[in-house]
Amino acid sequence: MRASHLPIFLPVILLFQIDVAAQKKNAAFSIPIHKTLKPVIIDGVEDDSAWQEAEPAGNFFMVLPMDTSHAKVKTSVKVSYDDRNFYLLAVCYKQPHEVNMVESLKRDFSFSKNDNFLVFIDPFEDQTTGFSFGANADGAQWDGTMYNGGSVDLNWDQKWISAVKNDSDKWVFEAAIPFKTLRYKKDMMHWGINFSRNDLKTTEKSSWAPVPRQFPTASLAYTGTLLWDSAPPKPRSNISVIPYFLTSTSKDFIANKSSGIMGRAGADAKFTFSTALNLDLTVHPDFSQVDVDQQITNLSRYELFFPEKRQFFLENGDLFANFGYSDLQPFFSRRIGLNTPINFGARLSGKLDKNLRIGVMDMETSGNETNGLPSNNFAVVSLQQKVFKRSNIGFIYIDKTALNYDELIKDSVPNPFNKYNRNIGLEYNLASANNIFTGRALLLKSFTPDKNGDDIAQASNLQYSSKHWLINAAYEYVGRNYTAEVGYVPRKDYIKLYPQIARYFFPRHGIVLSHGPQFVTNYFFDTKMNKTDYENVLSYLITFRSKATLSVLGQNDYVRLLQPFDPTNTGKDSLPAGSIHRYTLTGFDYVSAPQHIFTYSASLRYGGYYAKGNIFTASSTVGFRVQPYVNISLYANYSNLYLPQPWGNTHFWLLGPRIDITFTNTLFFTTYIQYNQQQNNVNINARFQWRYKPASDLFIVYTDNYYPENFIAKTRAVVIKLNYWLSL
Repeated sequence: MRASHLPIFLPVILLFQIDVAAQKKNAAFSIPIHKTLKPVIIDGVEDDSAWQEAEPAGNFFMVLPMDTSHAKVKTSVKVSYDDRNFYLLAVCYKQPHEVNMVESLKRDFSFSKNDNFLVFIDPFEDQTTGFSFGANADGAQWDGTMYNGGSVDLNWDQKWISAVKNDSDKWVFEAAIPFKTLRYKKDMMHWGINFSRNDLKTTEKSSWAPVPRQFPTASLAYTGTLLWDSAPPKPRSNISVIPYFLTSTSKDFIANKSSGIMGRAGADAKFTFSTALNLDLTVHPDFSQVDVDQQITNLSRYELFFPEKRQFFLENGDLFANFGYSDLQPFFSRRIGLNTPINFGARLSGKLDKNLRIGVMDMETSGNETNGLPSNNFAVVSLQQKVFKRSNIGFIYIDKTALNYDELIKDSVPNPFNKYNRNIGLEYNLASANNIFTGRALLLKSFTPDKNGDDIAQASNLQYSSKHWLINAAYEYVGRNYTAEVGYVPRKDYIKLYPQIARYFFPRHGIVLSHGPQFVTNYFFDTKMNKTDYENVLSYLITFRSKATLSVLGQNDYVRLLQPFDPTNTGKDSLPAGSIHRYTLTGFDYVSAPQHIFTYSASLRYGGYYAKGNIFTASSTVGFRVQPYVNISLYANYSNLYLPQPWGNTHFWLLGPRIDITFTNTLFFTTYIQYNQQQNNVNINARFQWRYKPASDLFIVYTDNYYPENFIAKTRAVVIKLNYWLSL
């Protein structure tokens, strides 16, 4: 690490010492839970003896639109348990004969687009990890693991039972959650818990234990307490095997090659070693049923980021994927198995004790003879030690090793890939007791053959979030030789400063709920502190009481190109390295109220561009739903570039209609069409899913790619996949 960077890095770490132990904010809010000796029938009816004996939790607090009063819509919650299950009953009242607002019957629905009820459970009461369960008003389930004190990973799917019954003046959610699906300390007599209600009809979000409006109701710092009348039951073993069988056929029309009909089989397995530690295994995994990436018009100088969607990497993925920052990630699981098939993998994750979490992953991929790629082994070790009340210290080690390196490099001159790439990292994550202060300090070092010196990366930020202010100060440094082959680091050899400040005002009356200005700047320097580029954005955000939002902005940019760049990304020609470009942009973003059957958004930018040119971009998403069965959306983006020759006037269209049909909460059909003029491609993806048993599915997936000018096919594939969740 260069000494000149230490004065910037260390003071930020010292600022993080504002994290001190403090009592939980809502410790006074408690709900007792008593054991029932009679069975609970999950039917959405409050007639079981357990509910007659349970004490209700009600009198919810409003979180949005304002957090200064009790909720206007009434909600009542009861809890109970027996030797096998945790039971929950929520009665969500509404105006007589009022129609519920529900987007679809699909599992893990969008929180903001549905009337819903959720529970957030913190079994270790560490205010950082936990579980969430719930449903929307028509019974679609929601479940996920919680991390970072308030984020929910919805890719965690478990077997549990729920039912929703609708009456004229209320809807009732009833659930049985097996204890074996949870992780908890068996002798702990109090858990953190909170209940959340979202009612789109009144645009009201509420919670049982109060939560400040600037935070999500999932914030574990603001949970109340679940008081057990006796220790929770000793967790039962939880072993599951999920085999799959697949048949597929594909054809490359350009190369005139057909795969014929192919078969494939594989399996996942899940083992619970203790109340808080579990092992996941996979053999020949297949992810053909995963949604295709949403395409975008690419006008960037750097690699685009597409999120991971494969479930094996997403479950408990925060221990691996959340290390670092958005543009400085030492581990990015999409580097594994997208261009070469995965042979097998294992992941051990969970808690070793109340304060220490562990994640260990090992994956092996086959080589790809066509692309000359080697077989690789990917190993990751991540540790997270809780400190103070809600903060933690994290450690990560990442190793990518080519297994058949010596064999492949014999005929390769120059060497096309490295024998290994390793990363080691340490970070401190700040979360104050009331969540007002958050931040991170990060240090990374890479190890790659023939790349020594200037191979570290470091970053830090400190953020203050109150009802009226958002202030963030952040810094990044990435060395010239820092390499993360299993990460996402689109840019190297830079120093970046990016402060942010926003102020919010709250009128007492009128259609506007809040409004205020925001200023964000991104300044890039080389490692000698010479300015290379910056972006200053001044915006004004208006949030309406209907939950619609409007933002207007002005943007000022400066770029000194570090390497040649084609401003159209079409291969026409490139601007020379070292050339300087200055321009300004203006625009707006509008998002309509989510509670309407017809929704829409619009975004526009106009102003200068590279080479003293101009740019105009406009995008919009229009949605229409037939509740709760059909959800239709159309995304459109138009970009028009006015540039000197040899580029001239260049324009791109990007269109993406999508139809989601949820016949029932177990039968789904999705069709996604994407026209990308920049890539000269039309993509069609259709997926049918039948959840014939809990967590067991039949998928039929059809994919086509065409030339748009004559609709001649490029590639085509059909996949039929069946998996079955077997609990042992």
